[in-house]
Amino acid sequence: MGTSQSHLLVGKQRRSGHRTSFIDFPHGFKGALALTSSQNSVTLNGMKISVKRLEPPFFLEARNEEGNSLVLDASPAIGGTGRGFRPMESLLAGLGGCSAIDIVVIFQKSHQPLDDIQVEIDGHRQEGVEPSLFDTIHVNYKLKGAFDEKTAQRAVDLSMQKYCSVAKTLEKTAQITWSWERVD
Repeated sequence: MGTSQSHLLVGKQRRSGHRTSFIDFPHGFKGALALTSSQNSVTLNGMKISVKRLEPPFFLEARNEEGNSLVLDASPAIGGTGRGFRPMESLLAGLGGCSAIDIVVIFQKSHQPLDDIQVEIDGHRQEGVEPSLFDTIHVNYKLKGAFDEKTAQRAVDLSMQKYCSVAKTLEKTAQITWSWERVD
């Protein structure tokens, strides 16, 4: 590209001249389009996250462009304070959030009542190696509502097999399994 800025392609590329345009994507995501002159193509700028240290040694805050924040910390075993998500925990939280959003959208489009959703995730990391990647992840969905069971199974399967970008990223190194149950 000739610059240090990286681009994430999301959705369809659209030619828009030299100005920034906004496109509505599913789930309320909005992205800015920018023309990269070195390739003469339009790319969707991805996400920009800034991380700053709040306190030494590892107490951090991640902030997105909208100003939302996530507190991160290291394990107490290496000097962290345990006051925030560990980075690998934030990956699992992202998986739960991403797939929960997918499932809610699928229920809405199916006109099925989903009163509540909770997601529990168990992740296991490789032992004795650096980096220590996830090798197995199990996701369990607790769904509440008077919905059709076929809709629930379809929603969970579609999220994990097709729509959830976090699941598709993590499945490159981890075996991901999932289940769901109806709760009162």
